[in-house]
Amino acid sequence: MFRKVVGLSIGLFLSAAASLAIAAAKPTVTIGYVDGWADSVATTFTAAEVIRHQLGYEVKLMPVAAGIMWQGVARGKLDAMLSAWLPGTHGSYYEKMKNEVADLKANTPDAKIGLIVPEYVKASSITDLVAQKGDFGGRIVGIDAGAGVMIKTDEAIKAYNLDYKLVASSGSGMIAELIRAERDQKPVVVTGWIPHWMFAKWKLKFLDDPKGVYGGSEQVHTMANPELEKKAKPVWDFLKKFSWQPGEVNEVMLAIEEGKKPEQAAKDWLTAHPDRVKSWL
Repeated sequence: MFRKVVGLSIGLFLSAAASLAIAAAKPTVTIGYVDGWADSVATTFTAAEVIRHQLGYEVKLMPVAAGIMWQGVARGKLDAMLSAWLPGTHGSYYEKMKNEVADLKANTPDAKIGLIVPEYVKASSITDLVAQKGDFGGRIVGIDAGAGVMIKTDEAIKAYNLDYKLVASSGSGMIAELIRAERDQKPVVVTGWIPHWMFAKWKLKFLDDPKGVYGGSEQVHTMANPELEKKAKPVWDFLKKFSWQPGEVNEVMLAIEEGKKPEQAAKDWLTAHPDRVKSWL
């Protein structure tokens, strides 16, 4: 009996050691995301949890600006990103780098960008901002400079002859302005997008864009450096299948906003939806 127990223990030890050795032999996968974008954080951390715990790869997550994220994937400094807004928002980035990146799939359908105001605001169209400049203080509160929605807003200011200043900030800075305005019921116009948890928290509306500067419905795509397929084929295959169904990413975003760490919010969602994980794998 003693020999059997010892033999079993040694067998288990060798098996565990072999598993660790195999895991250690796998390369680390580096994924870029934009820290101030709620959807980018939720999507990236969820995918990373699957790659780590289902596929056995170490994952390094890199918070970067949008332009650097694209350049990182194109130059091989990043293996992938799950935050490419196409065809409009990041269209200029894609045109410059489309021969250096691989478009794996849209992971989030029916996305949209534009100018957003609280429902209590009188303005319903971007054209209304001209006459209501005083109400808004001549300011449009933006996010990080260089983001696609910021580039489009610069275009909108020119297209609609708006005598407004576009104030660069961050995702959290934009939300802070929105919080203050909602608390005091004052007008504010911000750059924004869906999916985003703020639409679950407040009654908001997109301003109509009759000139179509912001484009129509968009999709968020997963982009990878072409070398990833050889470097980590299981990760490549997973990223080609990974996508949200309507409303799913909102659940992860809201959990993060309500105080959960992104890793924990992702783990909890994945635990509650094993069928979705199975479909991706």
